[in-house]
Amino acid sequence: MQVRVQSEPFDAGAELNGFAQGRTDIGAVVSFTGLVRDTDGTLQEMLIEHYPGMTTSAITKIVEEAVTRWTLADALVIHRHGPLKPGEPIMMVATAAAHRAAAFAAADFLMDYLKSRAPFWKKEITDQGADWVAAKDEDEDALKRW
Repeated sequence: MQVRVQSEPFDAGAELNGFAQGRTDIGAVVSFTGLVRDTDGTLQEMLIEHYPGMTTSAITKIVEEAVTRWTLADALVIHRHGPLKPGEPIMMVATAAAHRAAAFAAADFLMDYLKSRAPFWKKEITDQGADWVAAKDEDEDALKRW
């Protein structure tokens, strides 16, 4: 299990290859990579802030729950902070399990919980100014299925 909170860019393909390399005990690897989205063409950058120890600890607990709940062979979460440009990778989740159902469910669980419970604060800087991104009801609603 690996949790990394970093400002540096990462290569999702290389990360995924390294995550699965040499594993003969798994039958499934599922990954998701989130990108900074510019919905209306005005986003200059997304600024992501966090408290280092608190963030890593909170994400680690979420990952530990997923590993236990779905009997994962391994899990990886990478989340960036600092200023990010549209189109840049912002985060990545990878899960490895004996069977695909567990790997998919765990990755989905991790995404829902990271979206709503990981202690990050996001500010969108656009042509019109800067605004903090508010929590969305649909993100909270997604947690109810778990």
